[in-house]
Amino acid sequence: MSWFESLILGLVQGLTEFLPVSSSAHLRLTAAFSGWEDPGAAFTAITQIGTEAAVLIYFRKDIGRIISAWTRSLTNKALRSDPDARMGWLVIVGSIPIGVLGVTLKDQIEGPFRDLRITATMLIGMGIVLGIADRLAARDESGGKHRAPKQRKALEDLGVRDGLIYGLCQAMALIPGVSRSGATISGGLFMGYRREAAARYSFLLAIPAVLASGLFELKDATEGGHVSWGPTIFATVIAFGVGYAVIAWFMKFISTKSFMPFVWYRIALGIVIIALVGMGELSPHAGEPAH
Repeated sequence: MSWFESLILGLVQGLTEFLPVSSSAHLRLTAAFSGWEDPGAAFTAITQIGTEAAVLIYFRKDIGRIISAWTRSLTNKALRSDPDARMGWLVIVGSIPIGVLGVTLKDQIEGPFRDLRITATMLIGMGIVLGIADRLAARDESGGKHRAPKQRKALEDLGVRDGLIYGLCQAMALIPGVSRSGATISGGLFMGYRREAAARYSFLLAIPAVLASGLFELKDATEGGHVSWGPTIFATVIAFGVGYAVIAWFMKFISTKSFMPFVWYRIALGIVIIALVGMGELSPHAGEPAH
């Protein structure tokens, strides 16, 4: 991997990790459209450490409170009803599905799931799901001619059942094209949570999974020696800087705006990919030339 490739891929990772458009799909597509080698699942996982570092810094006050309350609740039963202590447990509970499926489906994630036809299908399918969830949320928020606005749930209303559902939604993002934030935010909106609450829990829930995945791939890459370390670290640093800016923008955006621009973008991109693969202009498999 060249330094220029790592610069572009780092920018792509930072720009798309927190938006509901699938960062893994965009890394795969950027390489495919540019005629570069597929950066691979290991590169994606390692550069995500950079974007998760941005999450840790942006939500540092929340994370500090959660860790402190959760740790103290282990020995002090009275603190177990504290919202921050409960959030610590709910992040752990919500991380179980992706942890189990990530290990179980590791070979598929690094192989068959990276087929561009699957990526395109997921971009379109999850785009439609996000669009429906967004419309439901908008209807509740605005009410209607004969209906008062409906109060949607806050993070304080989150329980074990909803935490596990969020976790299952996050696990779907193991398939490129789904989008971690897109799947979890959609799940949250369908369960009746406010947009900002769904996004906030989505970001917090991603921390253990992404850091564990990145460190796991880091260990394998160190032992296997198949990673271009200089460009990969450079891309990770770029992803961190860009990712931090995107989080700050996105959290303000979702408080007043619809997700529909992302929905139409996903659907259009998916259709373009299917068309290019169908015409033989783009190979669906990494490492294979187009016809």
